[in-house]
Amino acid sequence: MAVAVAAVAAGVVAVGALAPTAAFAGGKPGSVQSSLNALVKDDGLPAALASVKGRDGRTRSYTAGVGDLATGAKVPVDGQVRVGSNTKTFTAVVVLQLVAEGKVGLDSPVETYLPGLLRGDGIDGRNITVRQLLQHTSGLPDYTDAPALSDSSTIQHRYFEPRELLDGALAQRARFAPGTRWEYSNTNYIVAGLLTQKVTERPVGEEITKRVIDRIGLRHTYFPAPGDMTVHEAHPEGYNREADGSLHDYTEMDPSMAWAAGAIVSTNADLNSFFTALLGGRLLPAAQLAEMRTTVPADELGPGIRYGLGLESKPLSCGGLAWGHGGTVPGYRSRNGVTEDGRAAAITVTAIPDAVGAKHMAAALDAALCR
Repeated sequence: MAVAVAAVAAGVVAVGALAPTAAFAGGKPGSVQSSLNALVKDDGLPAALASVKGRDGRTRSYTAGVGDLATGAKVPVDGQVRVGSNTKTFTAVVVLQLVAEGKVGLDSPVETYLPGLLRGDGIDGRNITVRQLLQHTSGLPDYTDAPALSDSSTIQHRYFEPRELLDGALAQRARFAPGTRWEYSNTNYIVAGLLTQKVTERPVGEEITKRVIDRIGLRHTYFPAPGDMTVHEAHPEGYNREADGSLHDYTEMDPSMAWAAGAIVSTNADLNSFFTALLGGRLLPAAQLAEMRTTVPADELGPGIRYGLGLESKPLSCGGLAWGHGGTVPGYRSRNGVTEDGRAAAITVTAIPDAVGAKHMAAALDAALCR
């Protein structure tokens, strides 16, 4: 199951155009519900959940499918889920807050804060900046490609130290010279987490909680404590597809293998609140928010998608951009976006979809924001 594990904490895969297909057309009453129904019926996903805030300011939640395949339980409305690489945006916010406080230089070498840490074949922390970490232009290889993470069944309940994850990346060759390309690598955010801890002298999860989660009152969001393998509140079970096509319950897992790159548990509504607060200037000063929104092409994620500092922009079929991230971890995939005029949508499914299902998720998000 290397494919599933390689996607751990990754917020993005190539999903194709965002324009809705006929089955996922927007602009009609009930189109969000229809999209979720199709993700379950046509793409074989156990459950789908969505939370949508429209132009009228009202938030509506939707569910489809079954929350627990063993019991047949219903999907909890706005249930908690593992949100994978949406965590990266939380981590990036904390780093940028430290930049605003004068404690971190955005264009300073990682070596300044973590001397001697990044050394390997073509890897040198003296040549990689903090900005390049947050923007995935560092050239660091992805630790999820390491052999220790090649089989999800052996790591579901295993604890990983962050340095162990980093060592899996440093055993590989650099992907490219820093600043010369864009390529998504979860390793960047493991390093960003270590940098945060070095500068603040506190655990990264504690800093995310204090500086982001508590600051804007996300009541259903948390960074799991070491050893916490559960989802605390009402939630749909998450499933990992085995090589034989069967679904294995992956809800209970040790999220240390994703850490600052993908460990957070949240809800669709809380994600909408987070990204709305972020884009509304409630978490960062104007200068740092502008840096976060300064993007480079990220074509491997899909046509027109660009990547800032822990933040993506996606073109909408109805015009304009959606800002957000997305996340994938064994058991769950989420996609989300907010717009300049206050619309917001987040969709989660309870297994990693195939390429066609991924396109349908992207189209469903577009339909939700454009309806």
